[in-house]
Amino acid sequence: MTRRVLFVCLGNICRSPAAEGVVRAMAGDRLRLDSAGTSDWHRGNPPYRPMIDAAARRGIDLRGLRARQFTRRDFLDFDLIVPMDPDNRADIERLRPEGATTPVHLFTDYAPEAGMNHVPDPYYTRDFEATLDLIEICAAGLMRDLF
Repeated sequence: MTRRVLFVCLGNICRSPAAEGVVRAMAGDRLRLDSAGTSDWHRGNPPYRPMIDAAARRGIDLRGLRARQFTRRDFLDFDLIVPMDPDNRADIERLRPEGATTPVHLFTDYAPEAGMNHVPDPYYTRDFEATLDLIEICAAGLMRDLF
């Protein structure tokens, strides 16, 4: 059975689509991946152009992704939910249906050596390269954990 993993950030235009793209490049068809945002601000939009460009420089194509909002149904549709920061995690947990046991682990939990409790949002920091560096470290840790 293919594991189903959902990456979640605030708007689903920078961090979570980048995480989806990086992990897809690492895992191939061994995982079913998606990403979502806790807000509905960008629903239906592609990832933010500077993130698309930064990922493309690393050979990751994000152009086909579209933002969507996280829903309660995601607890049923995924085996693991991976938020980018503690605020995203709190927003996700507020939507947890009674009896849902799907684990929710911060992406940085998979890279304790990075010494971070969140993936900084490059929409605000403007540092897309550093965000992708951290995403790649977290993704490698996630792969070690899953496989």
